[in-house]
Amino acid sequence: MATLRFKALEIVDQRQPLAVAISGERRSDSFGKNVFNLDAMRATMPGEYFKKLQAAIKQGSPVERSVADAVASAMKTWAMAKGATHYTHWFQPLTGATAEKHDSFFDLNSDGRPIENFKGSALVQQEPDASSFPNGGIRNTFEARGYTAWDPTSPAFIIETAGAKTLCIPTIFVAYTGEALDYKAPLLKSLASLEKAAVDVCQYFDKDVQRVHTTLGIEQEYFLVDKALYVARPDLIMTGRTLFGHSPAKGQQLEDHYFGSIPARVHAFMLDFEEESNKLGIPLRTRHNEVAPHQFECAPTFEDANLAVDHNQLLMDIMERVADKHNFKVLLHEKPFAGVNGSGKHNNWAMSTDTGVNLLAPGRRPKENLQFLAFFITTIKAVHRYGNLLRASIASASNDHRLGANEAPPAIMSVFVGSMLDSVLDELERTAKVPLDKGDNIYLKLGIDKIPAILLDNTDRNRTSPFAFTGNKFEFRAVGSSANSSSAMTTLNAIVAEQLIDFKQSVDALIEQGKKKEVAIVEVLREYVISSKNIRFEGNGYSDEWKEEAAKRGLANVPTTPQALDALIQDDASTLFERHRIFSHVELHARHEILLEDYIKKIQIESRVMGDLAINHIIPTAVAYQTKLVNNVRGLRELGLDDENSQVTVDTIKAISRHISIIKTNVDEMVNSRKVANKIDDTRERALAYCDNVKGHFDTIRRSVDKLELMVADEDWPLVKYRELLFRH
Repeated sequence: MATLRFKALEIVDQRQPLAVAISGERRSDSFGKNVFNLDAMRATMPGEYFKKLQAAIKQGSPVERSVADAVASAMKTWAMAKGATHYTHWFQPLTGATAEKHDSFFDLNSDGRPIENFKGSALVQQEPDASSFPNGGIRNTFEARGYTAWDPTSPAFIIETAGAKTLCIPTIFVAYTGEALDYKAPLLKSLASLEKAAVDVCQYFDKDVQRVHTTLGIEQEYFLVDKALYVARPDLIMTGRTLFGHSPAKGQQLEDHYFGSIPARVHAFMLDFEEESNKLGIPLRTRHNEVAPHQFECAPTFEDANLAVDHNQLLMDIMERVADKHNFKVLLHEKPFAGVNGSGKHNNWAMSTDTGVNLLAPGRRPKENLQFLAFFITTIKAVHRYGNLLRASIASASNDHRLGANEAPPAIMSVFVGSMLDSVLDELERTAKVPLDKGDNIYLKLGIDKIPAILLDNTDRNRTSPFAFTGNKFEFRAVGSSANSSSAMTTLNAIVAEQLIDFKQSVDALIEQGKKKEVAIVEVLREYVISSKNIRFEGNGYSDEWKEEAAKRGLANVPTTPQALDALIQDDASTLFERHRIFSHVELHARHEILLEDYIKKIQIESRVMGDLAINHIIPTAVAYQTKLVNNVRGLRELGLDDENSQVTVDTIKAISRHISIIKTNVDEMVNSRKVANKIDDTRERALAYCDNVKGHFDTIRRSVDKLELMVADEDWPLVKYRELLFRH
């Protein structure tokens, strides 16, 4: 292993930036050139069918078979003209990755002659083998049938890999019996629920509003390491993170990497994957160094939420493929390195009307500000009411390592709104005893007319908050970097939809009692401000004081995934998701089972890799070095030197023995704990056993291994060190 490490370092030192062939086109000209977008549809489809398709998408109605046939024919013509030979239904199963099964356009007709064929039936629905995808007990393993169904709201695109071009058609994935087996289907249902609820509330302020779109901008953080160094770290290969590694003398404490000059090799990689992303219609705008060494971020402009999620899933795949070409490995794990920042996927969420209004942006007129407050306060109330579900939506084994660690939001759900809006809400609360009559100018009386338009640019940012308002959107910062954002967004959409429905029912009830509409709206909002005040926090979410304060406020601090996932099987979760037809009771319990199984498997893999490295690599290396020291002491004594001359070496030998003993004892106990856990039938109890009893040994084993790294001669140490992973590139 030590030989592999030093060979890897030699390779890294010889690396040069890869030349990137950038087309002479403007980005705007090449944007979406490999996407079957509106322009491509207009150019290849008969006008009648194009209009019918757009109408079906706008109304959310089924696509007629004749229209599907026309789309399929146009899609095939367009894709083949670009060199595509195969097509696939591209879907997002509950593995967290994307999935695809490629079929050729090539076929034989009835008399055996070769043709290129792609019908509407193949576009609309496929039947991939679903037996090996997670299903949470919905179906038996031997029942292989599952269906993928076309999502016409997300355009098809062409992926080029190793010179081969494939038409990818975004789809949902469901079981033979109809239950969702993916992330996209629930997201689409939640978007529909939120739209209906939001449109109903918008009618109080603007009767012209017919549609409300949920918009999303996903910031993607990631680490890059050289491929040669990655290959020399079995833990990175198998788990996505380093299980061992002593912190280098220099980490991120100088804050010199953040927004610093982008290294040449990294810059070439960024140019390359941005070029590929641009062709696929992914509107990337931002790239920069992040806080930790060799950590970076890219971010797109806002898009429709469904498309934004698809693009983020596609982006992660593009980044991994392009990185390989540049001799890098992209680390999307939430916490690949201890002692420095982890990586998140900040989800910037908002709602916009078909009249061009961002419902989370303060306006210039009092009526607009009341509408803003309605959606703003209702969202805060939803987070307060369903904070446990939001926490569950971001729960994973990898995100557990990140939450509450270096510059990551804590596992406590809270909302940051900024000092100016905080004072607005406090003022609204203080006016609880101000009488509101029909003849009053309610905007003037409550100070709503004084919310400045400049607020959009005058709202502070709080990096420590898991859910922060940033001027015209909410930023859900607690989502993990490797996650599919659909999980968090489905939950957020659902809870806000539910709260908007309750809001409208309460307002309508007051109006029926004879109260003026504006008075009724303010009274309900004021009650929401008061009842949800505990969720608002403007301070340092990293501090221990906040944990104590949160406990006093009754806010849950759930640091581990098995406990966080309990929220999914509570009655309020079933009621919420069933009411909005997002998840049935069966689907919700299946998701709970799938996520627990995923947690168990990941901790199990980490445990096995940790044991293998410790017993087969670390301990033999330490023993070999210890033997050198023993021989050194023996030689000193043979020369007649007294014990004083060898005492430092003897102390080191003893320290090595002590750490070897700790490692061996804890690895043995960890293995036994794993065996015990594996015999537990109940999935939740097994997950808790892995969390408490198996994972409980990780830190102790790591601490002693990292101590040995400082004792054993550098030339003998088998694993690539942090200073090499983070600073050699």
